[in-house]
Amino acid sequence: MSLYEKIMNKEEKISLVGLGYVGMPIAIAFAKQVEVIGYDNNTAKIEQYLQGVDSTLEVGDQAIQETSMEFTDDPSRLRDAKFHIIAVPTPINQDKTPNLTPVTSATQTVGENLVKGSIVVYESTVYPGVTEDICIPLLEEASGLTHGEDFIVGYSPERINPGDKVNTLEKIVKIVSASDNAYLDEIAQVYEIVVEAGVHKASSMKVAEAAKVVENSQRDINIAFMNELALVFDRMGIDSQDVIDAMDTKWNALGFTPGLVGGHCIGVDPYYFVYEAENLGYHSQIISAGREINDSMGEFIADKIIKKLVVSGKTPKEAKVVILGLTFKEGTPDVRNSKVEDIILRLREYGIEPAVSDQWADAEEAKEIYDVELTDLEEVSEADCLVFAVSHPEFKEMAVAEADALFKDLPNDEKIVIDVKSVLDKESYAEAGYNFWRL
Repeated sequence: MSLYEKIMNKEEKISLVGLGYVGMPIAIAFAKQVEVIGYDNNTAKIEQYLQGVDSTLEVGDQAIQETSMEFTDDPSRLRDAKFHIIAVPTPINQDKTPNLTPVTSATQTVGENLVKGSIVVYESTVYPGVTEDICIPLLEEASGLTHGEDFIVGYSPERINPGDKVNTLEKIVKIVSASDNAYLDEIAQVYEIVVEAGVHKASSMKVAEAAKVVENSQRDINIAFMNELALVFDRMGIDSQDVIDAMDTKWNALGFTPGLVGGHCIGVDPYYFVYEAENLGYHSQIISAGREINDSMGEFIADKIIKKLVVSGKTPKEAKVVILGLTFKEGTPDVRNSKVEDIILRLREYGIEPAVSDQWADAEEAKEIYDVELTDLEEVSEADCLVFAVSHPEFKEMAVAEADALFKDLPNDEKIVIDVKSVLDKESYAEAGYNFWRL
């Protein structure tokens, strides 16, 4: 009997290592069909889950409360599973090089609790070769077992889009690969338990690793192109969104828009590709240039805020700037690698300490990561400038009158509105006479 059959018969279990924005939806989906052990080394996070609270907002409190999954921070419980899925973050260091510590740490933990006959599948985004060259040797060393004889490794890149309630795990084709293609069908069968869209069997783990890095690099480059256009259009006095609206009337327009590019995927994955390319003696040109442009947008927006303040006759460091939104994208509490930070840091260089409001973000994380004290939206007042940095629903739907209540008692042409995501009704603000600018 195969491991897949034993899992389906509930004779063997699946473990999820890393219960964050990626791991939790996978774990919850599998737990509806088979027995699952959900492991995370963050005790506070596990305690929240045990209390039925979903801090990621990806699956919701009810799903946490109703799941049959076993939540644990005890690594020894992993010995009761034979199909392990590792879904931990893969951030970058300050110098933009890959930080593989979360992956290697998780690998060590799984290795120390690995039993014969197991399959270990990695979902964390890495550059091609990491799973074979780094993870497999670590598993062998930590477990004392032999790869290929005692256990098999697979790679299946995560494709979950945080905050997206339409393109969910079940509806996204899953790429799967194996260190031994004799086990590829079995790994595919396990994922097909929950992935309704089906699987794509990659020819090798390196191909699967590369596919994930490339799909995010492609998006990064396309957004960088739009950001470069926005930089030039601003000098030309042309509204970028007006150009996009006109361009999008053609059937083959790609639908990309300018903006801040952060988060744990698009703002990170290209650096993994660049790093390995340079290790092989090739200096990336297009991808590196795209990253440079996208990483510069926060400073550009901050400088635009300063110029607007000066032209409006305000002394920048005496002005009150309110930033609406801190998370890396709308509809998620995830603040990892948020490029709103770049706006904040640049404003601080000018002596401005902006007020920041984001009901989606965790106040403790905001303070710990960005040294930002979040302000409740109801408490925002006396603003000289409102910066709509993240298109959370409550900001997108804010009427002009609601926004006006957050300003000082000023003539409308001195009330500055910065629309980073181009989600506000430009005409409404223009008719009301606001000093309005969008990227």
